[in-house]
Amino acid sequence: MIITAAMVKALREITGAGIMSCKTALQVTNGNIEVAIQELKKLGEITATKLVEKKTKEGVLVIEVNDNEKKGFMVEVNCQTDFVARNEAFIKFAQKIARRGLKEETTNVADTLALTIHTDISKTIESARKELAARMGENIQVRRVALLFADGVIGHYVHRNRIGVLVALHSDKTSLAKDIAIHIAAFNPQVISSNDVSKKVVSKEKEILTAQAKRDGKPERVINRIVEGRLNKFLKEMSLEGQAFLKDSKISVGDLLQSEKSTVTDFIRFEVGA
Repeated sequence: MIITAAMVKALREITGAGIMSCKTALQVTNGNIEVAIQELKKLGEITATKLVEKKTKEGVLVIEVNDNEKKGFMVEVNCQTDFVARNEAFIKFAQKIARRGLKEETTNVADTLALTIHTDISKTIESARKELAARMGENIQVRRVALLFADGVIGHYVHRNRIGVLVALHSDKTSLAKDIAIHIAAFNPQVISSNDVSKKVVSKEKEILTAQAKRDGKPERVINRIVEGRLNKFLKEMSLEGQAFLKDSKISVGDLLQSEKSTVTDFIRFEVGA
């Protein structure tokens, strides 16, 4: 098999090993990158210690929700390359974390890593992480977790394993909860209501808008009105309830929730690497 420069580059990005070492490993393994990683490990070109120093910019988000849809758990697991992020073993590892985190209701990474990977064996998630990192030849990290409860129903959505949303709805309307989760994934609101935006943020934005209006040469007598209008638009765009609904831009999410006699009590949105 012909070993291309692109193959060598890809292996080097994953392992950090030298160009000739990567080329030799690929030649020995007939171009199989996974096996080439193991070959480099045998040669001492990469170690678990070296991997820890490498940045993790890729990864997956996984969500698990219990049977009555009143509890949801989300985890972000990072790696270095898209190649590993798409690997079945890597994805299954993240799924195991989500299942265990949901069952044990952990709320931080440290407690989650301390859990056993299965209920019937002693190996911890942290031990499994280290083993997987060594096997894959990459720095693999559990970046963050989230646990959310709802007195009504949990809405959840994962977009291409890279954006994940949990939303707590004070209602039993599962389809509505799903729609709201998809909307949050797409539009990334920062708060539920415009009233939830901090006074500091509002004050800073008002200062910026005032400076912009003056720079544009607006008359002093209309600047306040212009700033108030632009500030209201800013607050609507920041808040879930103020945003135009993804499926029907003629109504806001707040209007939709009111018509459905439902309330969003909390939501969490993760994006890989963000």
